[in-house]
Amino acid sequence: MATPSWQVSGQYYETCSCDFVCPCLPAQMAVRPSKGSCTFAMAFQIDRGSYGTVSLDGLGFIVLGLTPEAMGKGNWSVGVIADDLAKSEQRDAIAAIASGAAGGPMAALSGLVGKMLGVESAPIRFDRTGVKWSVKAGSFVDMAAEGAMGLNPNATEPLHLDNTGHPAANRFALAHASKSHVHALGLAWDDVSGKNNGQYAPFSWRSA
Repeated sequence: MATPSWQVSGQYYETCSCDFVCPCLPAQMAVRPSKGSCTFAMAFQIDRGSYGTVSLDGLGFIVLGLTPEAMGKGNWSVGVIADDLAKSEQRDAIAAIASGAAGGPMAALSGLVGKMLGVESAPIRFDRTGVKWSVKAGSFVDMAAEGAMGLNPNATEPLHLDNTGHPAANRFALAHASKSHVHALGLAWDDVSGKNNGQYAPFSWRSA
C-alpha cells in the first residue's frame, strides 16, 4: 500500500546524555559522544497534523534511542513512545512517521538504525513556561530543561544553533537539561547532574 501524504508541525524538545553542548552535530556525528555512548529522548508535541485522512492534531510522541559510539558509525537502537490518546490508526501513523518508514526527515537516519525497539503507549504531558520546559510520559520518560542564555541580561531568547541538519529542526535553541529519566523499551538512563545537553525548537515535517 502506498504511503499517504502527511504533515505534522508543533514543538520539539530533546535531552541527551552528552555534556552541554552536544559534540555530535558540530563534528558531523564523527566523534565519540561525551560519555562514550549517547542516549537521547526527542519529544514532539503535534499542534497540527494529518496522515492521509487521519488527523494527528493535539497528539504527541517521543523517539528514544541509544547510539553505542560515534553516531555516524550507526548501530543505533531506536524506539517510539506514542500518545495513549491515539487511536489505533493514529498510533500506526505516528509509528510510521517517527521511525522514518513513511519517509520524511527521520527516514534519513534509517541507515544508522541497527535495531528497532518497538512502540509503547503512555500519556504524554508537555509543560512550557518561557525558556523552561518539561516532558513526561507515564513511567517511561521524565525530562526537563531550561534554555541557555547568553551574556545579554536583557535577552528573552536563549542561544541558538543554526544550519544544524538535525532531522527535527535546522535551527534550535540550546538548553541545559535539569533532569532526564528514561526507562522504556530496554533503555535505562537517569541524570540529574544539570550538566547534560538539551535543545528545542518549532518543527514542521512532511512527506516527500
